[in-house]
Amino acid sequence: MKKQKVIYHFRRYTGMELYARKEIPYEFGLNAQLMLDEICFNWNKRKILDKIDHSIETDNKEEFLKYSQAYKDYVWE
Repeated sequence: MKKQKVIYHFRRYTGMELYARKEIPYEFGLNAQLMLDEICFNWNKRKILDKIDHSIETDNKEEFLKYSQAYKDYVWE
């Protein structure tokens, strides 16, 4: 995985141009990605559960079977 970099350019009114780099550590980027993945996973799981609940309330068997099949991917543990 490529390192993400932030590059700052400091310019003085006189003299040479100064460059500074700050690299984002791999652990920070990985931690942020894992947190976003978990948030998306939980949001998608909640939306499917809401659709399953709605299909139960409306007695729609086809929707229930479709969404319960999709929900199996979220509870394979």
